Amino acid sequence: MGLFDMFSRKGMDEYVAEAKEAGITIVDVREADEYAAGHVEGAVNVPLSTLAEQAPVALPDKDEVLYVHCLGGVRSEKACKQLSSMGYTKLTNIGGIKDYHGPLA
Repeated sequence: MGLFDMFSRKGMDEYVAEAKEAGITIVDVREADEYAAGHVEGAVNVPLSTLAEQAPVALPDKDEVLYVHCLGGVRSEKACKQLSSMGYTKLTNIGGIKDYHGPLA
């Protein structure tokens, strides 16, 4: 698998289940109002618009496995590129919450 596995062999539902089982952090890069309207339970909201400022505080371990998503996958791809340039090493773009069929918090 590559650094930014965009929509690889798994779907959003499978990634979320895997994250919950393995304790992997899910990062939601949508804006705060989008996150508040419904998000994957336990996901950390770090909006793309404030990623550079918030990521070092919200995601202090740059070697932690992070599953990154947004609404459709475009912002999460940008976020993965930005996080990589900031030194984060284990990033997977899991796509968009629009493709998630599980419960929302």
